[in-house]
Amino acid sequence: MDYFFLGDEELVTAFRFIGIDGLAVRDSEEAIAVFRKITEGLDGGSTEKQTPDTGDCQVLIITEETADWLGDYMINWQISGNYPLLVEIPGISGRLSDRKTLVDLIREAIGIHV
Repeated sequence: MDYFFLGDEELVTAFRFIGIDGLAVRDSEEAIAVFRKITEGLDGGSTEKQTPDTGDCQVLIITEETADWLGDYMINWQISGNYPLLVEIPGISGRLSDRKTLVDLIREAIGIHV
């Protein structure tokens, strides 16, 4: 498996239609437990979810809401430079209001304001 999705149930189903396995999480406790299982091979506490085998996961796709739940866990993993790479996408209800798009970040970085 090259990709794995972590987010809400509707998007897990959508990603399964295109051949990407995933797992739905409902709160920060579940998100952290599954994230630690995927990235570090740890249980991360008790959770009723059984994480599929993600040993060869190279890209972990997560929703913005899930990223908020993960907080420092996600930031520390990104800084480590290890696989899986993390890709953050908007959730089923759209982009969160406090998030900037990649284009906005690039414009800020190079100083273009139109």
